[in-house]
Amino acid sequence: MTDTPARHRLPPEIASLADHELHARQQLDDNAWAYFSGGAGDEITLRANRSAWDALPLWPRVLRPLAGGHTRVQLLGRTLAHPILLAPVAFQRLAHPDGELAMAYAAAALGAGVVLSTQASVSLEAVAEAVHPDPGRGPLWFQLYLQHDRGFTQALVQRAEAAGYEALVLTVDAPTSGVRDRERRAGFRLPPGVGPVNLAGLPPSAPPDLRPGQSALFDGLLHQAPTWDDVAWLQSITRLPVLLKGVLHPADARQAVAAGAAGLIVSNHGGRTLDTAPATATALPRVVQAVGGAVPVLVDGGIRRGTDVLKAMALGASAVLVGRPAVWGLANAGAAGVAHVLRLLRDELEVAMALTGCATLADATPALLDAAEDPALRSGR
Repeated sequence: MTDTPARHRLPPEIASLADHELHARQQLDDNAWAYFSGGAGDEITLRANRSAWDALPLWPRVLRPLAGGHTRVQLLGRTLAHPILLAPVAFQRLAHPDGELAMAYAAAALGAGVVLSTQASVSLEAVAEAVHPDPGRGPLWFQLYLQHDRGFTQALVQRAEAAGYEALVLTVDAPTSGVRDRERRAGFRLPPGVGPVNLAGLPPSAPPDLRPGQSALFDGLLHQAPTWDDVAWLQSITRLPVLLKGVLHPADARQAVAAGAAGLIVSNHGGRTLDTAPATATALPRVVQAVGGAVPVLVDGGIRRGTDVLKAMALGASAVLVGRPAVWGLANAGAAGVAHVLRLLRDELEVAMALTGCATLADATPALLDAAEDPALRSGR
């Protein structure tokens, strides 16, 4: 795809994140569309991520004082203007020539946090340089896949520290890729000029020496899969807080807290790894209960409306991350498109708060989703 001035202008008919998705399909070729939009297997989890948020009703309270309300939250020692961050998405230059730079500029302008993928198609240093001068920007975190070469991984962590990233987000739910039929049907490949630039210089891994009857996965690739010991090792080589992304099971959440994780991200990789894994809206309250407030819990997967953000906060999330919608905005209009996606979510969140009687996000309690949980029912108010 070649860039044209039109790709920096937002079509006036786009009024929602769903509109962004429909329009982005016209901008992306089949190769890029299969990569960004597809899920694993029969895409049951991909669809469930969306439908689970839809299934949660909001029980509004009326006539409450709302003047002076706000969307601010606290996260890892910082005050954020709102609880919306951009999830790590690889190879964003597949969607627009400006790629991760456009994503970062938009996030900084809208006060959103950015989690940069290890497999970004723009260098981590360039992204950091783009956003650091903006005083209103949100947090800048680096998502990490542990590489087979520990020396290279340590050097990558040191680069992130030197560039000014404020936390590491270790993805723990993808020891291998999911079965992605859409990508296979499309014959997905990276076009020339797009690749994981931050992994340049990574020594190749030695091919497994397999005996007859052995599995290339279990007897090969998975010998390099991260374990809890690797989490401890990562914490030992960095001064940055380490969050674990991809936690769904409450037992894993408790073990992560015991291991010293600074936070958890409830995620099923956007439905791209294990199909039929639970929707993140289903897993979120279980993880929140398991950690008991010991660390912040964030969530991604299927968030498409400001009402979804409010529901996540009512379920106990400290913040949310959005991935695909930001990519659709990027494909449609570069940085302006991403900024529009963030603005829509922020505006819709404020409207949802006003219409449910929430002056601040501290008012978004479980009672917002289940009237039986409201203490007012027991007190008679």
